[in-house]
Amino acid sequence: MNLRSEASDSTSISHLNRLPELAISISQFDLRQEIRLLRKEESWQRGIGRSSRTLVKQQDFRIVLVLMKAKTRLTEHRANARISIQTIQGRIRVHVPNQSKVELTVAGLLALDSAIPYDIEALKESAFLLTISWPRQYATWDSAEATEK
Repeated sequence: MNLRSEASDSTSISHLNRLPELAISISQFDLRQEIRLLRKEESWQRGIGRSSRTLVKQQDFRIVLVLMKAKTRLTEHRANARISIQTIQGRIRVHVPNQSKVELTVAGLLALDSAIPYDIEALKESAFLLTISWPRQYATWDSAEATEK
């Protein structure tokens, strides 16, 4: 379920050229339903081992729901932004170079500072939220101007 706020307008989302409908002022989701939908995706059915959906997409902020099959791996990623990984179901292991491995079970949360490389291993079928937050200076619109409209 995704609620659209009336405060959202084309001015505040014109900076997004792909999936601008995700850049709305207020969003609400049923994560259990979103996970059910991910299981129906072609990428999940083909056996790739994972499926994902971007739930929120702003210039300086993203939330991605990722579903992974047991014993699969999301190879090394790195964002020039702070991220968090929050486990919704299952159990994952996050590998961070020069650090111990971090295991996250349901309701586990890990935050990483900008530019830290990581990869994720699903120890059993798992779903997690990946949140990416860039510094506000990377936003392409004036936030005061966007909230006035």
